[in-house]
Amino acid sequence: MPTLDEILPPIILTASLAGVTTILLLVIGTPIAWWLARTPSRWREPVAAIVALPLVLPPTVIGFYLLLALGPSGPGGPLAALWGARTLAFSFEGLVIGSILYSLPFMVQPIRVAFESMGPDPIEAAQTLGARRWPTFTRVIVPETRAGFLTGVILTFAHTIGEFGVVLMIGGNIPGKTKVLSIAIYDFVERGEWLKAHWVSAGMVLFAFLVVTATMLLDRRFGRLTG
Repeated sequence: MPTLDEILPPIILTASLAGVTTILLLVIGTPIAWWLARTPSRWREPVAAIVALPLVLPPTVIGFYLLLALGPSGPGGPLAALWGARTLAFSFEGLVIGSILYSLPFMVQPIRVAFESMGPDPIEAAQTLGARRWPTFTRVIVPETRAGFLTGVILTFAHTIGEFGVVLMIGGNIPGKTKVLSIAIYDFVERGEWLKAHWVSAGMVLFAFLVVTATMLLDRRFGRLTG
């Protein structure tokens, strides 16, 4: 069994990464999902395809191009220089950027589906009563589509917890800085510490089971309420 000193820093780092990524993607992904659900633009499907690319691209491909972009010769170099760093790669900030891009479809898709299934009636009723856009969104649209938001949050958090290829490519294996749980398992296996790898892997299997169960229960509950 891994010691507390071995496993606690990766747990804290992984939870922090998943939490920050989920919050930022909720802010970024919601307007993207709304636009994809409501726009008549001919660019809708190409944009939707770009959003969905992380579902089919190998994580190493995404990680490779992110490594180039976040490195000192890419756009990440000048950005990192703003606070005295040389690169955004091999940093927590770089992991956040990579996680946002890699987990984007897991936030956008459920919210988009919820927006599309809502229909125009609640919005038209609110507009008839004179409600402005922001109150309509917060008091009408969000409650009507809460299942999509909850599913997006759960899937994004869980997907970020389990990331490996992207975080390894752009973050490496720096203890306390970029060594998340998935990298810790890889590290245990490389050192031949199979029992420790078993313990951490079993914990992540249990976590994944709970996430899938929670998502199915949410879908059943809110499906019945809206069906």
